[in-house]
Amino acid sequence: MDSNRKTAIIVGALYLVGGDVAGTLSGVLAAPIRNAQDYLLAVFANQNQVIIAALLVLIEGLTLAMVPVLMFPILRRYSEPLALGYVVFRGGLETFTYIATAISWLLLVRLSQAYVQAGAFVASSLPALGSLLRADEIISVTSIVFPLGALIFYYLLYQSRLIPRWISGWGLIAIIPYLAAALLTMFALISPFSTNDVVLRLPLAAQEIVLAAWLIIKGFKLSATFSDKLRKDTPSEKYSLPRNMIMKHE
Repeated sequence: MDSNRKTAIIVGALYLVGGDVAGTLSGVLAAPIRNAQDYLLAVFANQNQVIIAALLVLIEGLTLAMVPVLMFPILRRYSEPLALGYVVFRGGLETFTYIATAISWLLLVRLSQAYVQAGAFVASSLPALGSLLRADEIISVTSIVFPLGALIFYYLLYQSRLIPRWISGWGLIAIIPYLAAALLTMFALISPFSTNDVVLRLPLAAQEIVLAAWLIIKGFKLSATFSDKLRKDTPSEKYSLPRNMIMKHE
């Protein structure tokens, strides 16, 4: 099995584990608590659930951070600046927002304990701090940084034809409603994890599942990868041809 095939399998598995499994489970675990009327009390009553959700967010961020690192040697053959931009957005900026979200949720558990144990006067001031630790703003930033990095990724895949263009094209189109959901959430026009939010994000989530399955089962189109490598590594004919002709005359 060549290195490009191994990279495709690993990237596909990372997408499934990070973006699909860990990301979905963290949202499912956090949504009922975040939408509770007294969310600090809900966090206190479900501390282990919040901690697990925070760990899943951390797994999601660290897992997806490996994707641009693995893809960079391949994507740089087609555009090194864009490949580097992909590493910066998804490997750096997006990973930072995931880590910040996980830390905020873990701090929210501590705050909920203080909220329950504190007196009425002190407890009345804690929900304001808790609203900051819910990390709504961080999640909104993540929802903008992620599709920008995905835009670079799917553009490079579309141009390089490493995967079928209908998959990368699907990703380019699905980014539009995903960005719309992020902006609507940021301006408080819809709630995070609401039905409208999920519907707008669903096309890109479905596309990533298809992408991951394709990479694991089919891998990259070897002709695109190998022809590019061959063009870079093989000496040009104008130097090899005269040498062959000379050898024939000899």
